[in-house]
Amino acid sequence: MAPPAARYVPLIQSFLRRWRRPPPSIDETLWRSTCQACPWLHALDATRQERLRGLAAHFLHRKAITPVAGLVLDEGQRLLLAALCCLPLLEFGEQGLLGWSELVVYPDAFRVRRNHVDAAGVLHEWDDELIGEAWDSGPLLLSWADVQADIADPQAGFCVAVHEMAHKIDVLDGALDGTPPLPRDWQRQWARDFQRSYDAFCARVDAGRDTAIDPYAAEAPEEFFAVATEYHFSAPHLLERDMPEVAAHLRRFYGPSPFAGQALQQP
Repeated sequence: MAPPAARYVPLIQSFLRRWRRPPPSIDETLWRSTCQACPWLHALDATRQERLRGLAAHFLHRKAITPVAGLVLDEGQRLLLAALCCLPLLEFGEQGLLGWSELVVYPDAFRVRRNHVDAAGVLHEWDDELIGEAWDSGPLLLSWADVQADIADPQAGFCVAVHEMAHKIDVLDGALDGTPPLPRDWQRQWARDFQRSYDAFCARVDAGRDTAIDPYAAEAPEEFFAVATEYHFSAPHLLERDMPEVAAHLRRFYGPSPFAGQALQQP
């Protein structure tokens, strides 16, 4: 009689075969209409657009997309969400999807209950209204209304889907700190350059000076990385003008912005 552990080998092998099985292909007509409807996708060259198509197929195959609060999403809208979430993975690859299994989509901004115990041991509770959130080892949450607003004004510096995906990539190395998994030498350069730019940006915000980049980037190093990611994809020339070192790292990490060849829009 086989030892107990051996009985599980066929089950494990079956699971691995299912996991490694290529995802179903995306219908050509559906993919083309989705690209036409989303400026980021439409602006990609043919090679990167096809790479994104493969990543979106993996996303749809491996992630549950769960609309809540009465929201209904059709096949095209689900594909659009998958493609937006995969934009930051064009160079990093499908390993950026590891560690979580569900995208939860609200009709609009949603409330999350927070709590914090201060140094005196007093519990504080409050509600945050959010348009997106990425849990360290849980789902990614998005507001559908804000995804649509980003698509309607794609060069305004905002894209909540890529912002939250930046957090998912960031935490893959075990720490949500504004530094994604990188080779050691690059990691040291990244940490040095991002810290210098972050400190300078925080000083401008603390001094009450206007900033072209959303001041929310001063909240924490991880938010600085996620906001800079939004600008890489939606306002790359502005990021290059204000934070050239950060822009250079993000071009290397994400590849060229879909809008890199378009003229700078003055804020």
